[in-house]
Amino acid sequence: MNYSERLMVPGMWWVVGMFFGLTFVTAVGFYAGPMVAVVAGVVTAAGVAVALLRYGSVRVQVDADGLHAGRAVLEWPYAGDVTVHDRAATRSRLGAGADHAAWLLVRGFVPGSVEVSVNDPADPHPYWLVSSRDPAALAQAIADRRAISTSGG
Repeated sequence: MNYSERLMVPGMWWVVGMFFGLTFVTAVGFYAGPMVAVVAGVVTAAGVAVALLRYGSVRVQVDADGLHAGRAVLEWPYAGDVTVHDRAATRSRLGAGADHAAWLLVRGFVPGSVEVSVNDPADPHPYWLVSSRDPAALAQAIADRRAISTSGG
């Protein structure tokens, strides 16, 4: 079973980002004039859009190679037990219940997460904590694919 999801930022972030751009343009326009305000508006809108697209372009994927979280890959021989976390458990694993050496791909606007233990003594990270909009489906895909890879499939 393969799994893939993109952790895109919510639409409200776009509204807030563009509102920031509008207020910036308004301030620049009053100070430097309308022509500079237009240029500043285009540059600001482009900057906000690039930042939001970049932050929201992270992909979580399960395939034959392993668990991909952004650019990082946890290959199947090193993937251990999987735990599904809801919002409260995710918050706990990011706070007092966290291991400072854990590898994190967490987005605050995504409530759930999956914790995957790392079975590699040379790896400094005891587990990965990965945000997911559907942590149960992600955990199932990890468990299924890990079972296939350990059985030689």
